[in-house]
Amino acid sequence: MRLAVHVHPGSKVPSVGGSYGGALNVHVRARAVDGAATNEVVKVVAAAFDVRTSQVALVRGATSRDKTLSIDGDDAALAARLEQLLEAGEAHRRG
Repeated sequence: MRLAVHVHPGSKVPSVGGSYGGALNVHVRARAVDGAATNEVVKVVAAAFDVRTSQVALVRGATSRDKTLSIDGDDAALAARLEQLLEAGEAHRRG
């Protein structure tokens, strides 16, 4: 599965959920220095989708806030989890 994410580096708490411009929001503590934020994005997304870190790979956007990731696994289960994450962020925003 290919996944577009929008990264928010330097966040107080790492989290995954909601959308920004059609991409999944990913908040990470690491700053965007020497690839630290990108490395944390891979770890946080892997945890959110309940897959191993080795199953998540950066496809595009190493130095950008907008990245494309590839996640190996059951596409139906991954799509269902993506839907949950997008909805959870929207519900949080509505209060």
